[in-house]
Amino acid sequence: MAIETYSLPHGSLITPAFLPDATLGVVRSVDSTDLAACGVEGVVMNTFHLMQHPGSTTIQALGGLNQMAGWPRPIVTDSGGFQAYSLIHANPKFGHLSEKGITFQPEGSSRKYQLTPEKCIQLQMTYGSDIVICLDDCTHVDAPFEEQQESVRRTIDWARRGKREFQRLAEQKHLEPAAIPRLFAVIQGGGYPDLRRQCAEALLETGFDGYGYGGWPLDSQSHLLVDIIGLTRQLIPSELPMHALGVGHPENVLACYDLGYDLFDSAMPTRDARHGRLYGFTHDASGPLAGLSGKWLEYIYIQDERYTKDRRPISPYCDCPTCTHYSIGYLHHLFKVNDSAFLRLATLHNLRFMTQLSQRLRQRRMGQAGSGAVHPDLEPG
Repeated sequence: MAIETYSLPHGSLITPAFLPDATLGVVRSVDSTDLAACGVEGVVMNTFHLMQHPGSTTIQALGGLNQMAGWPRPIVTDSGGFQAYSLIHANPKFGHLSEKGITFQPEGSSRKYQLTPEKCIQLQMTYGSDIVICLDDCTHVDAPFEEQQESVRRTIDWARRGKREFQRLAEQKHLEPAAIPRLFAVIQGGGYPDLRRQCAEALLETGFDGYGYGGWPLDSQSHLLVDIIGLTRQLIPSELPMHALGVGHPENVLACYDLGYDLFDSAMPTRDARHGRLYGFTHDASGPLAGLSGKWLEYIYIQDERYTKDRRPISPYCDCPTCTHYSIGYLHHLFKVNDSAFLRLATLHNLRFMTQLSQRLRQRRMGQAGSGAVHPDLEPG
């Protein structure tokens, strides 16, 4: 299977690619130059959160997401459907779903927000997103059949409405083809194969540039839902990109890549970094499987006292700014004294691990061996 390059208004995405979550317009503890130094190609921001903070008028006044964040590369904006679902699922007093869309009032806020399929598209187009995701009705994988059936029906309807609004705005703005973002729809259906198939077929008939796996990707024991995730990918032609929404554990990224997914995002790697769990490869990228066979992933728990006087880098296979300049003993010290520098340096390392993982997946796809060569466009800048 060939490496794919997707041309977008703010550059290209070469897949497979992990995109860190910059939920509120920032990847916590680092800036845009840090992201570029780690080889990050694009980030994922969230409409649900951005419409509240800093607010859509503020984003517009600051020139859109790219200019506001000083990030010149692609931005994917999630619709916010999952976040709204999570809020309402936790406590129905915070909002409700209807045919119109989602109405919610965040805890502690006096303001009510309404996110309709049309408004969701309008906001993302105003933000200057490179990949716009339609609003969907998210459910828990264990929700009963009737609830999943209603979710599929509503998700299909909302996607159709979203596409109509997307086309209207593209025509109204007289956008050149190269400036038009890509439009993705989300496939719901919970753990029911027939519902997943029904949702996928209807969305394919409507026609989108790409698709996302909808719903929480893990079961109640935090195991990846391999069967249903794999089925959902099989329902979409292989030439169309698919985003494994919310998948960011390194082993789950590899598993979903093997199932045919192209894009991945999660806050997990950066959150783990801030809490002192760092990632490392157990061996280099040589060989036909690019060093991703057997026990290829290890965790480094920075608080461990054995690192106190360790002069080595975090990982011998990492070329991130942290491993290039600092020892694991110094990182241990920063963590123990609770210095903010630790948050940045640890985040840089885990981000580079994830971009290296993407590069190793590409190398594995190409069947390269030996040198660990990567695509020249993806060397850290």
